[in-house]
Amino acid sequence: MVHRVSYTLAGQELILETGRLAKQANGAVYAQFGGSAVIATACASSDAREGLDFVPVTVDYNEKYYAAGKIPGGFIKREGRPKDKEILVSRLIDRPMRPLFEVAFGREIQIVPTCISSDQINPPDILAVIASSAAVVISDIPFNGPIAGVRVAYVDGDYVVNPTYAQIEKAQLEIVVAGTAEGFTMVEGGAKEVSEEIMLGALAKAQEFITDMCHLQDELRKLAGKEKLPLCPATAQLENKEAMLAEAMPKMEEACFVKGKHQRHEAIGAVKAALAEKYAQQLEDDLQKKLFNGLFEDMEYNILRKSILDRGIRVDGRGTEDIRPITCEINVLPRPHGSAVFTRGETQSLAVATLGTSLDEQVYDDIDGDRREHFILHYNFPPYSVGEVGRMGTGRREIGHGNLARRSLEAMVPSREEFPYTVRVVSEILESNGSSSMASVCGGTLCMLAAGVPMKKPVAGIAMGLITEGDKYEKYAILSDILGEEDHLGDMDFKVAGTVDGITGFQMDIKIAGVTTEIMQKALDQARRGRLHILSVMNQTISKPADKISEYAPKIESMKIDVDKIGALIGPGGKVIKGICAAHDVKIDTEDDGTVIIYGKTGKATDAAKAAVKAIVEDPEVGTIYNGTVKRIMEFGAFVEILPGKEGLCHISKLSRQRVEKVTDVIKEGQQIPVKLLEIDKMGRLNLSYIDALEAQKK
Repeated sequence: MVHRVSYTLAGQELILETGRLAKQANGAVYAQFGGSAVIATACASSDAREGLDFVPVTVDYNEKYYAAGKIPGGFIKREGRPKDKEILVSRLIDRPMRPLFEVAFGREIQIVPTCISSDQINPPDILAVIASSAAVVISDIPFNGPIAGVRVAYVDGDYVVNPTYAQIEKAQLEIVVAGTAEGFTMVEGGAKEVSEEIMLGALAKAQEFITDMCHLQDELRKLAGKEKLPLCPATAQLENKEAMLAEAMPKMEEACFVKGKHQRHEAIGAVKAALAEKYAQQLEDDLQKKLFNGLFEDMEYNILRKSILDRGIRVDGRGTEDIRPITCEINVLPRPHGSAVFTRGETQSLAVATLGTSLDEQVYDDIDGDRREHFILHYNFPPYSVGEVGRMGTGRREIGHGNLARRSLEAMVPSREEFPYTVRVVSEILESNGSSSMASVCGGTLCMLAAGVPMKKPVAGIAMGLITEGDKYEKYAILSDILGEEDHLGDMDFKVAGTVDGITGFQMDIKIAGVTTEIMQKALDQARRGRLHILSVMNQTISKPADKISEYAPKIESMKIDVDKIGALIGPGGKVIKGICAAHDVKIDTEDDGTVIIYGKTGKATDAAKAAVKAIVEDPEVGTIYNGTVKRIMEFGAFVEILPGKEGLCHISKLSRQRVEKVTDVIKEGQQIPVKLLEIDKMGRLNLSYIDALEAQKK
C-alpha cells in the first residue's frame, strides 16, 4: 500500500512517500520538492553480532546524471567513483544520524539516498537528509530519531528556509542544520563576516523547520512503520571489575594529566599493561579483553570530565578558555609561491599556496550544472601526523575537513576580477592533536598573504568543546581550542572561523540531545575571543599581502581595449594573436567586453606580450615616445613604423641638431630607433622626431 504525507513550503509541496518503490529494502522513502526528488533506502544485515562497541553504519549518497537530463562525460559514459560533493552530502547525513542508532543492535546498516530528479533550482541534499531519516524511521531498524535537515540563508536582511541556488548565490550566510525535534545536533556552513547574533537567529529559524519535518516523519511512521527488530545487548560482564577499578583509578588519575599527548598515552598504556598482566588469564577471552578496554576508556572519560567540571582543569593543565602556544612562520620553502607553518600546541599545518592561470581552475561537472572555481583548498592527513602507520590517500575525512577550511577562507579570497589568478592552497597536517581543520584555515591565511594574494582580511579558526552534567545540563563547561581527547570524550565539537569583524565558516557536531540557546551564545562569545587572540598572534608574523608575488609564479596582466579593436588583435583566422603568443610564449584570452588577459611563465614574457598588444590596439598619442622601425628612407627623411600598420615621417631636420647631409649618415633601413610623436596634422599624418626622443630619454 502506498502512503504519502506532505508539507507546504514557499508555496510548494514537500512530499514523503513509501510503499511504491524499492519495497524489498527494510525501509524506503521517496521524497520530492519542486522538481527535485530523492529515493532513500535503509537496510540492515540479517545477522547480529554481540559485543560491538561501535555502530557499523554507512551512508552512500549518489547523484545520477539523468536526474538533470545529462549524459556523463568521459569514454565509459557511466557514473564513476563518488565525487567530493556526494561524499560531503554522505557526511551530512551520517553525522546527525549515527549517534541515534543503538550499539546493541549489532547489525551493519547501509543507507543509500539517490538523487533521481534535479530541477537545478532546489538543492537535493536537504531532501536526502529528510528521506534518509524517514526510511529508517518507517523501517524495522531501531532508531532514536527522527532527525531532519534544513538549509537557512541570510539574504538582504531576511532568513530564507531551504533557499534556491540563486538565493544561495546572493546570501551573506548559508548554513545547513540537522537535529531532532528537541534540538539541533549538527551545523555547518559559510558566511561573509556575519555576526554571532545573525548566526543564532539562523539556528532558531532552522529549529522550527526541523521540528515540523520530524513531526511529518512521525505521521508517515504511524501510517507505514514496521515493528522494530530486537536489540542484542551484551550479557557478559567484566569479571573482577571492582578490584580492577580500585587498583587502576588512582594511577589513572595521575596518568591522565601527564603533559604531552604521546607521553600521556604512554603513561595510560603503562597502567593498562600492568593491570592486564595481572589478569592475563582472564583476558585471554576476547570478550573479556574488549570489556577490559572499555573499562579504561570509561575511566579516562570520567576523570577528564570530572576535572573540567569540578576544578576547571584540563588534561594538559590549561583552563577552559586557555589556548595552546602558537607559532607562525612564513616563506619556509624556497620554490613554492607562498608557504607557512602554523603550529598550535601539538597540531601543525604546513600550508602552501600556488598561483596558476585560468587553465588551472577547478572544473565541476555535476547535476547542478558545470561550474569553475578559482580558489581550491586541499587537506591532507597522513598517518605520521599522529605517529601511526596507515593508508595514504584521500578519504572522507580529508574531503570534509578540506571543504570546511575552504569555505572558511573563500569569502576573503579576491574575485577573479580583482586578482586574475587561480589560487590553490594545500594544508599538509604534520602533527595532529585537535583542530587540524582550523589550523589549516590559519595556515591557509598565512601562506596566501605570503604569496601576495590580496585577501580582504586575515581569517583564523578555533575548535570549541563542551562538557555537560545532568539531564538538563545543570553543570557545563565550554572549552577553547580542544585536544583530540576532549573531542573524543566531550559532548560537542564546534569549529568557528572568521575575521576580526565576523564569522566566515562554521561546523558543529553535538553528541547530546540538543544544546540550549544560552550555551550556544556563550560558546560563540568564547570562540570570538579565542579567534581574536589567534589573529593577533598571526598578525605579528604577517598582517597584509606581500608587495610582490613570487618570481616563480606566472605573471598575469589584465588590460582593457576598445571593443572594436578586438578584431584587429585577433587578426584573420587568429593570425595576429597566435603570433604574439608564439613569439613571447604566453597565452592570451579576450572577452566580449574588451578585457584582455595575458598569462606568461615569466614577468618579462608577459610585459613583452602586453607591449605587443598595446602596439596593435592603441591609437598614436602626441608627445609619446615610441620604439619604431625604419621602413623606408627618402632624401627628405625616413618613414618609421611606430605601431603595427601606422607609419610617420621623421624629417631629415629631426634627426640631429646639426646639419645632416644624408639620412643614411644617421639611420639605416630596418633599424629600430626611438621617435617622439610631435603632431598629427589635419590629414592624419604623423610627424616624428628622432632627436627629441633621444634628448627626452637622457633627462
